[in-house]
Amino acid sequence: MPVLFFSIRDLKRMQSSKLFLLMTLAASLLLVSGGCAAGSAGSPGASTGSTGSTGSTGSTGSTGSTGSTGSTGSTGSTGTTGTTGTTGTTGTTGSTGSTGSTGSTGTGDPTGASVTVAGTGQVRVGSTAQFTATVTGSSSNAVKWQVNGLNGGSTSAGVISATGLYTAPGSLPSPNTVTISAVSSAVSTPGTMAATILNPIPSLTGATATQSGNSTTYTISVSGSGFVNGAQIEIGGSPVTTTFVSATQLTATTTVASGTTSLAINVLNPTSGGTASATEYAAIGAPQTTLTAAARVLDQATFGPTLTDIEHVQQIGIDAYITEQFNTPQTVLPNIPAVPTTVCSTATYLPCEQSEWWKTMLTGQDQLRQRVAFALSEIFVVSTASVSPIAVTSFQNMLAQDAFTNLSTILNDVTLSPAMGNYLNMLNSNKPAAGEIANENYAREMMQLFSTGLEMLNQDGTVQLDANGNPIPVYSELQVEAFARAYTGWTYSTSTGASAAKFPNGTANYYLPMAAVESAHDTTAKILLNGTTLPAGQTAEQDLAGALANLFAHPNVGPFICRQLIQHLVSSNPSPAYVARISAIFANNGNGVRGDMQAVIRGILEDSEARAGDTNPNFDGGHLREPLLYMTDVLRGLGFTSTSPIGDYSTIEPIVTALGELPYSSSSVFNFFPPNYIIPESTTNAPEFSLENTGSAILRLTLADNLMFINTPYFKADLSATSALGITASKTGNAATDSGNLVDSLGIIFMHGQMPTQMRTAIVNHVATLTNISQRVRVATYLVITSSQYKIEN
Repeated sequence: MPVLFFSIRDLKRMQSSKLFLLMTLAASLLLVSGGCAAGSAGSPGASTGSTGSTGSTGSTGSTGSTGSTGSTGSTGSTGTTGTTGTTGTTGTTGSTGSTGSTGSTGTGDPTGASVTVAGTGQVRVGSTAQFTATVTGSSSNAVKWQVNGLNGGSTSAGVISATGLYTAPGSLPSPNTVTISAVSSAVSTPGTMAATILNPIPSLTGATATQSGNSTTYTISVSGSGFVNGAQIEIGGSPVTTTFVSATQLTATTTVASGTTSLAINVLNPTSGGTASATEYAAIGAPQTTLTAAARVLDQATFGPTLTDIEHVQQIGIDAYITEQFNTPQTVLPNIPAVPTTVCSTATYLPCEQSEWWKTMLTGQDQLRQRVAFALSEIFVVSTASVSPIAVTSFQNMLAQDAFTNLSTILNDVTLSPAMGNYLNMLNSNKPAAGEIANENYAREMMQLFSTGLEMLNQDGTVQLDANGNPIPVYSELQVEAFARAYTGWTYSTSTGASAAKFPNGTANYYLPMAAVESAHDTTAKILLNGTTLPAGQTAEQDLAGALANLFAHPNVGPFICRQLIQHLVSSNPSPAYVARISAIFANNGNGVRGDMQAVIRGILEDSEARAGDTNPNFDGGHLREPLLYMTDVLRGLGFTSTSPIGDYSTIEPIVTALGELPYSSSSVFNFFPPNYIIPESTTNAPEFSLENTGSAILRLTLADNLMFINTPYFKADLSATSALGITASKTGNAATDSGNLVDSLGIIFMHGQMPTQMRTAIVNHVATLTNISQRVRVATYLVITSSQYKIEN
């Protein structure tokens, strides 16, 4: 939407050549195991006798057997012998076991006491293993645990708790064998055990094969998790030369024989014990859409395109991708426990809720479902400013679950949500006494913000006017009062979802819908919209169903909701014709069904106005990336992954908070930005621009700088010379060529392959002067993601 970034003077100045040169120069300155131990000889006793001769030592048996122990001195007391491997049998000449885990080495001690350690001999990076210690010959079983001789271990070798729970490091140590020790004050020598640290077994979520022109050469892209540098793609069990892009993405090139319909894909990490991932199949066929179209629809339908996803959509087409996403299972945010987990160390619950949100949006495979749920959360607003994060997590799951159902289902489930009940006071709203009115908060916002809007609308979203040219109101104050009475009598349900024995129920239940207590419900008649009357004497459930049906049937609902969905997914200023086409789908999905969300979503994403930019980069559409979508887009595009040892994704928030938007933290029910915001000194409707000003523009530059220097707590990406972008930036040795290829790669990820020529030339010419490849990557990426052209998702 070119008109948008000329609407703010600061952004116009950023386009001037002098300031652009200053930014680029400033940016460049800124970025300048088997086997068991053999038995030991008996140690001398307290009184000295003639020393017995040492028995011959048996070599280790096939699964870790021990040799025979030395005979004891004739009068000396017997020292402790070596302990047997966990599954070894005693043999004198057994061959070395290949897989037997090592028992700890028993040590002779003057007191006759010893320490043995038991546990697994292999641990994968980032995972845990429980070790146990046995102290014999002493009344005290207390031990202190060490890793490689350090109490409690270390970050590089792994840490171990006071109870022997070992947590392997997040990356492979060198060497990849560590020693677990149990130290007892009663024994002079600790018990020890060796543990081999292995890389993870990769998990695959998708594989695509994209044909290069009409040749037999295909680019293989594999997405998943747990990839490490050096991981190899295997096709039909045979390894192929692989490019490591990130911990979630690998690529390779291969030749495919004519007639092949699919390729069996596995991934094998180095030093992983030889266990490859499960098999994914990549279909062979001609691309079904262009790179630009694939990248653009992913920008509209996900939390940020990745190269693997772009190639996947190219291969199967937009319509097939949407169908595939409709059938992808929901990623459910775990319920926050009453006793906070480690992530909630502050006991506020908020880090738990925020962490789960970030993790799901960044890594979930149900990207379209979650993106639609995000749009719905900015229409049906609740906020942790006044609602428990426990309730908000359940609310998010409800929106994601309902995203592909029907709007009537969404209206019902939002209404009965404990989060919404808390936020807008429908929870514990009692029937009013004679001469009084019920709480109107939810009744008013349900109409004004969640269903009909304030003014009568045409089906294209434009406002209807009366004979005097004034907007026609949808409802009156009396109708607000009637809806308020219809919503009385609801409180927290019991733990089983049943109605409480009293009203209000003082025991919060954030996990299940609210339940009615009929004695608190207003049973008088209620006159709603369009002359509909709810008769007297109805139950709370009957009145609620009648009120929501009355709203759902209102002609405003289609254009009011559909226009906002278009704004959040595709364009902040859709044409009336675009709104009318989607409103018609809302009214009838082709099978006589009103409110079908799948039909509406497909219609929005496949509409000619949504797809116009696929072939015309100058098409006047799109919207400013709001801070949360800007952040997720960059993190996914550059392959950032969480390295938190406790799985805390909320650590990203300190660098995002300044931009004024965090998940479910709006300061009011009107969301972070209103849908009808007009850019000052213009007539352009651009909601997200209400968050854009001189200060926020500078803060976004700072955020980008933090990302380039990986100043992101427990979030890491590889922008080094050996990364995929680094290799691209240095492959030929020709600075101009390599810089051009680098910028083109960034253009695919972040600008749909539609970077303006002037912008491309300016960035290429600048970064070609940088001989430090990592700096070249960082500067080029910084200049792309801070440009006005990228900030506008077009």
